[in-house]
Amino acid sequence: MSQSQHSQAVRPDDDNPVIAQGVDDEPLMPTQRDLNGRLGLFFAGLCIAYTLFHIMVMNLFPMETWAYRLIHITGGLIIGFLGYSALGQADGDGPSQTRITERNAAEKALLGVALVATGYAFAMIAIAWLGRWTAMAANPPSFVFGSFGIPLLIGTIAATVAGWRFSGRERGRVYEGDWLLAIASIAVLGYILFVVGPLRLRAGTAMAQPGDMYAAMAGVILILELTRRLTGLVLVVIVSIFILYSFVGPWLPGFLNHRGYDPARFFTYIFTDQGILGAPIAVSSTYIILFIVFAAFLQTSKVGDYFVNFAFAAAGQARGGPAKVAVFASGLMGMINGTSAGNVVSTGSLTIPLMKRVGYPARSAAAIEATASSGGQILPPIMGAGAFIMAEVTGIPYTEIVVAAIIPAVLYFISVYFMVDLQALKLNMKGLPRAELPKFAVLIRQVYLFLPIIILIYTLFAGYSVIRAGTLAMISAAVVSWLTPHRMGVRQVLHAMDMGARMSIQMVAVCAAAGIIVGVIALTGVGARFSTLLLSIADQSQLLALFFAMCISILLGMGMPTTAAYAVAAAVVAPGLVSLGIPVLVAHFFVFYYAVMSAITPPVALAAYAGAGLAGSDPMKTSFEAFRLGLAAFIVPFMFFSSHELLMQGEWLDIVHVFISAMLGMFLLSASVIGYYFGPLNIVLRAILLAAALAMVDGGWMTDAIGLGVAAALYALQRGRRNPRTTVA
Repeated sequence: MSQSQHSQAVRPDDDNPVIAQGVDDEPLMPTQRDLNGRLGLFFAGLCIAYTLFHIMVMNLFPMETWAYRLIHITGGLIIGFLGYSALGQADGDGPSQTRITERNAAEKALLGVALVATGYAFAMIAIAWLGRWTAMAANPPSFVFGSFGIPLLIGTIAATVAGWRFSGRERGRVYEGDWLLAIASIAVLGYILFVVGPLRLRAGTAMAQPGDMYAAMAGVILILELTRRLTGLVLVVIVSIFILYSFVGPWLPGFLNHRGYDPARFFTYIFTDQGILGAPIAVSSTYIILFIVFAAFLQTSKVGDYFVNFAFAAAGQARGGPAKVAVFASGLMGMINGTSAGNVVSTGSLTIPLMKRVGYPARSAAAIEATASSGGQILPPIMGAGAFIMAEVTGIPYTEIVVAAIIPAVLYFISVYFMVDLQALKLNMKGLPRAELPKFAVLIRQVYLFLPIIILIYTLFAGYSVIRAGTLAMISAAVVSWLTPHRMGVRQVLHAMDMGARMSIQMVAVCAAAGIIVGVIALTGVGARFSTLLLSIADQSQLLALFFAMCISILLGMGMPTTAAYAVAAAVVAPGLVSLGIPVLVAHFFVFYYAVMSAITPPVALAAYAGAGLAGSDPMKTSFEAFRLGLAAFIVPFMFFSSHELLMQGEWLDIVHVFISAMLGMFLLSASVIGYYFGPLNIVLRAILLAAALAMVDGGWMTDAIGLGVAAALYALQRGRRNPRTTVA
């Protein structure tokens, strides 16, 4: 099924023009295949079965935890290797000019070795399972598990290398080596499931068997190869560094030093619920895939188009209207999407050209879209799946996390809104003509399309489990579609399930890779030693310790998807903050914000780079512009560190006071960054206003009075110089 088909949430006509069409369609990634014909139907069937498996297990037929998570990973590996090539794909179904038409000796040798070795390993696992199913044999003959491991590892490596060197670039076929990688994935699953009981006891100890080690090594290679295909080399390199760290610890200085581990203990430990099968995959196999399928249902019913058209009808005519639409629409879509860069590509293809049209420079247009899309990751109730991981890691109820996230998210988006409005005012921009915008009166009659989101929020706070709430919201999206031209019948529901599986594969690979890092941290104890380092820094200055934690969180998150970035930061940095006496909720929100904002932090700002590609602007300059526009997100964590009321902790009067003063502080901060208050600001006045903003965000009555006094004095100064234009609209 092609992913490039576009339709619309509202029927266009002469009286009601439509701007957004297919804004949430998933574009093909460079390595993604577009399978058609019988192969396409087979692949779609795999994806539908994968989605149905998760929905059925989560709601009706619970499974043993390890088995469920292993099947979740293996299904993701199979779909990933069949759906994504080792090399970038050519457009169309035919072979590209780079396709090797005749196999050379090296390719034949690699594929031959991979076929024989992987086939042998798969046959041994099949013998074990046939013996259990037919003869009720508890264990297979000794040669079965004694001989499958090395061939499995050799076959996996040979098929991987063959893909790197020789796989074709046509989107319509699956390379032979990728079929073998899918078979290797099944072999790894078959072995671990067969020995899962004893493996729980011996993994990571001297009792680990050679077969355990080889299966785990092959599994790690498969996970890293799929991660490379889906996200590039950055995360793979980071994971590889952590793996290397496990072996070279005895030769490292300071708090990095540890005794080192042999391969058998390391790899078997990594493939337990302390590593790959741990918290990231626990969340990926439940909440993340459920809400990705929910997003696929919204996409199939074209509700995403309605969200964007609604935003244009409400704000498109205001000055800098497309930028304001981008702030809200991209934030809403980013909340569901789960990846900042992915949301930039989907919604930015519409908003960036329109921002440029009303006068925003290309760099600013790209930066605004990147900043808004990244903000979606901190926007409740879904928070790009971050809320679910935080609940899993901390044990804090999900609803408490969502409530705590409200004020910081409002401050972030209000700050970005102030900045785009003041920039529009400074540059004397206009909005889009009303005649070119959807009519609000028409769209308001379809406000029921917000029902799936409303039902999700209501059921969550009515005491339903997250899984039950997400399932009901998903069903409601299908039901609501019957009130629109895009009714979801059986075919459309199956298409949504197909799309949900395809959209979830990246998160499966990322969470499994993040699990490797979490396992290394737990095995080596580097997280505890990092906590000791933070304590020693805090003896000099707690503020300096927080700044150091901020830098590490951003550094760990650079180049990584949000989910993986937070999972790693939560394992490395958050325990150190807790050891300083900071409440668990505050500590995890602190690292979560900086892990998310690594997507717009130079020099590796993936969301900003994605926006720059759409806008045709310089990537590095765009990343600095996005950093500037998202400055609030770098200040807000220090705010709720000093004022826990911003996380809804404390008395309501104190919460309201801190919220109002922080809002005013965000306005002053925005004015300082843009250089426009009630008129243009020179560098001296911008510095003074920045100091007033920081005073306002501190939360104390005295600092609020100082900030308000400075703001009032600057207002009086500018009023005395000129008649101001109307401010924030």
